[in-house]
Amino acid sequence: MKKIFVLAAMALLTLTASAQTIGRVNFNELIMLMPEMDSAREIMNASQREAEETYAVMVEEYQTKSTQYQQRQASWTAAIRESKERELYDLQNRIQDFSQNISQELQQQQAQLMAPIQEKAQNTVREICTQLGITVLFDSSQALYFDESVVVDITAQARTALNIPEGRTLEHLQQELAAQAAAAQQQAQ
Repeated sequence: MKKIFVLAAMALLTLTASAQTIGRVNFNELIMLMPEMDSAREIMNASQREAEETYAVMVEEYQTKSTQYQQRQASWTAAIRESKERELYDLQNRIQDFSQNISQELQQQQAQLMAPIQEKAQNTVREICTQLGITVLFDSSQALYFDESVVVDITAQARTALNIPEGRTLEHLQQELAAQAAAAQQQAQ
């Protein structure tokens, strides 16, 4: 009885699978290359730079006051020395708090910036699947194997619908980002 049920279930799955149109898309590529992602990257990079600058100023202030404390502590009264030690302790705590808080805030900002981008890409992919009658869609960046004869790749259609320039690739994006990072590093020096 169990064997008949298993065979019937397998036959049903086979019939169902053959009626499905299977598609694939490189969703990560779409997200990374969307024009909106460029704007989000700029905002995130600006926030990161501001955080690094603020952190550097805080650390510099701490180092300056620490050096001053080490050089002058012998000549200070106990009350001044205690006040300066408390000030150094407070600065150190502020630096640690800032480091933890800014990390969380930058992650939240990234999530807020990414949410509408991902939603737009998902909606676009969903619309294309509906238009093409695709019932199952796989992300090609995570799949190990696709039989190209039975899979419809909608990446090109999604790129067009999302206004991603035709010649733009992940390799070009990586080169752009590396060039920007090099320019920012030179500017910082």
